[in-house]
Amino acid sequence: MTTVLVRTDVAKGALDEYEAFASLIASLDAKQWDAPTRCTGFLVRDVAGHVVGLAEDVAKGVTRQPQRGRGSRLRARRHTPQVAARLRTALDGIRPLLDALVADEDMWNGPSGVPDLTFGRGILTLWYDAYVHADDIRAAIGRTSVGGPGLAASVEYLAGELTTRDWGPATLAFDGLPRHDVSGGGGEISGDPLQFVLVATGRAEPETIGLQPGVSIY
Repeated sequence: MTTVLVRTDVAKGALDEYEAFASLIASLDAKQWDAPTRCTGFLVRDVAGHVVGLAEDVAKGVTRQPQRGRGSRLRARRHTPQVAARLRTALDGIRPLLDALVADEDMWNGPSGVPDLTFGRGILTLWYDAYVHADDIRAAIGRTSVGGPGLAASVEYLAGELTTRDWGPATLAFDGLPRHDVSGGGGEISGDPLQFVLVATGRAEPETIGLQPGVSIY
């Protein structure tokens, strides 16, 4: 897999994504907060709770994989401004950690506490996780998806995950984004990068972009 993002990009990108996520959930009304999402069985409040709860864990030094679970579901029952404030408080604890990681290449490339996950890869995972769940929320409430750095980071993250799962070989060649080889590189996959992200995370069917079943990382 081709790695494009450097650690300063990843650290800044993750923080910016969390700030954008806080602004997104702070803007929601009560009806939107309780809207169902494409994450089966999860309302917007549950998706928000997952993202905020994970950020709070990172700020406390608790390491876990960013997977949805029952604990996340119970975290976001208060009104959205309070949950957004919790995320911004967590960011105050995350920033010093990221500053230390960016300053120390060995630490960035070292073990995070999650099996087979370096700190750097872990921060990229957090960025991807916040981006794709923000898109879940936008889709649930009828807002337009956004691209930008979060989409590029998600494509890079997924290229790595698909490689670890021995999917491919393939080359991700989306317009306006860096190319990424999956499992050594092969036939090009082009088109809409967001649709690829939805397919690779089980949110859309592979045939929507002309792929066979099995591309999902889940």
